[in-house]
Amino acid sequence: MKPALAFRQPHSPASWSELPNGDLILAEINQLLAPWWPKFFGYHLLKLGALSSFVDSQTCPIKHHVALLEHQKTVNDNNVAVFAEIDDLPFLEHSVDVCLLSHALEFSLDPHHVIREANRALIPNGYLVISGYNPFSLAGLNSFIPFRRQHSPWSERFFSAMRVKDWLHLMGYEILMDEKCLHSTLANNISQGFISRHWRKFAQRFFPNFGSVYVIVAKKRVLPLTPIKPKWKLRTQLNPVNVSTLNSSRQQKKCK
Repeated sequence: MKPALAFRQPHSPASWSELPNGDLILAEINQLLAPWWPKFFGYHLLKLGALSSFVDSQTCPIKHHVALLEHQKTVNDNNVAVFAEIDDLPFLEHSVDVCLLSHALEFSLDPHHVIREANRALIPNGYLVISGYNPFSLAGLNSFIPFRRQHSPWSERFFSAMRVKDWLHLMGYEILMDEKCLHSTLANNISQGFISRHWRKFAQRFFPNFGSVYVIVAKKRVLPLTPIKPKWKLRTQLNPVNVSTLNSSRQQKKCK
């Protein structure tokens, strides 16, 4: 297995319109996450990357939404913008309740380190939401086509949902959802015709793991450490000491 660390700086898109069928991908992500936003609670929601800032989270009861951007790019007006490096978060440990990484791992230099930084900022029992391209799909096959792999996003590295979940399991996360959608190459404009709609329904039913986009919702589990007390204890033994009394001394004199 190749290491996750990239050898060149990937080109990070500023908006979904820069990606092929980006608006359709965003709509599918919003549809999958719509039932989850009301379940999240807390004080701070952090969106890492420019693409994450456009994900609709208005139904989330968390009021403070922060979008972290690496450059001064277009950002959704519903979020507070913070400009910093995505792999070096300027936040205290255990200070964020929910963290969103929407298509950020493919365009980062060290995706494993990005997840570790998000894990550091998350509180215990916080939620981590990740979306990305599935390399084992029709969209992932574009990376092997010569005239397509020269262009973004096919020129970047895709990480499978299984590999991302392995990273999360090692950090103690519980996977709550792993859904895949958009069974298409995503290279050309997807038509909304009769055949296209029925093909996606057929593929979603019989080939669910081969969707071109995956969405993962994980919960950070932190078990408190309690000291283990021994079940047995050593009992102290009392050794009586012979102490001379007045009666014993008189008896000794009589004997003499």
